Amino acid sequence: MGSPGMAEGVTLRISQAVLEHIREHLEAGYPNEACGALIGRAGGADAPRQGIEFRGMRNTNVERSRHRYNIDPVEHLQVQRDAEGRGLEIIGWVHSHPDNQARMSEFDSTHGWPFYSYVVASVVRGRFAKARSFRLDESSGEYGEERLEITETEAVSSP
Repeated sequence: MGSPGMAEGVTLRISQAVLEHIREHLEAGYPNEACGALIGRAGGADAPRQGIEFRGMRNTNVERSRHRYNIDPVEHLQVQRDAEGRGLEIIGWVHSHPDNQARMSEFDSTHGWPFYSYVVASVVRGRFAKARSFRLDESSGEYGEERLEITETEAVSSP
């Protein structure tokens, strides 16, 4: 049985190389929130989600960029079309919490969508500290933590 708040049996798998790309982008965005899309395969009942690549995106929130992020809809559409053209999809969103915890904030929780994994990373004094992943349980309407599994090798990207 998972820990309290853990989405039972749910796993997001990414490679160490993808995590490194995420780390670089989030640290470069400090002291503001940095964000991007996690691209891969959604998996299924018996298969984990596979985050095959991370696409760093601009935080277009100019008024509260230290505590909020917005993704340009045109950039979102470009990333989505590129992923779909390669037989992949956006499976999640990644963003940092500068000098704060790697958890879903109240704002995050009220602005998230079903299906997506939300990887939230703590970046403390400009350094990546910890990442956790969350997903909305549609039946309860609550976000639960999903297991974030880091592998040594790239995820298999076969269709």
